[in-house]
Amino acid sequence: MLRRRHLLIAGAGGAVALAALRFGMPAPRAADAHFEVMHTDAEWRAMLTPQQYKVLRQSGTEWPYSSPLDKEKRAGTFACAGCKLALFSSETKFDSRTGWPSFWKPLDNAVATEADNSLGMSRDAVHCRRCGGHLGHVFNDGPPPTGLRYCMNGVAMTFTPRAT
Repeated sequence: MLRRRHLLIAGAGGAVALAALRFGMPAPRAADAHFEVMHTDAEWRAMLTPQQYKVLRQSGTEWPYSSPLDKEKRAGTFACAGCKLALFSSETKFDSRTGWPSFWKPLDNAVATEADNSLGMSRDAVHCRRCGGHLGHVFNDGPPPTGLRYCMNGVAMTFTPRAT
């Protein structure tokens, strides 16, 4: 017999699942992970906006279509908002119509990936190789020549236009 507490528990579980989809869950990281750029949690919080902190340090996700970088069409470089490492060239950016800035290839030695099996799905999380900041995910439904779609959170990056 279905009882009121079962409904409350199911409702609470659903709320947690929706929050996880909106704000993300921490991506699994090796306890001994060391990066070139490391800060304490307090230092990261002081350096980043609350939204940047949620994405870069807690593996959150920004709302689709909320980042101006999704519509950025100028020539230039996209860099990590946490440590300023150049990540992507505008030459590899494309409109994936997903609401997030998408690229078919990162710059050499810019990003690393790791398995992310959170939220009941299997995908590859992408992080900055220098500071470990979560950037987004990579999927195999992108355009040639790589067939990859690096689906990045715009809030996790900055953009510097190329001087003309």
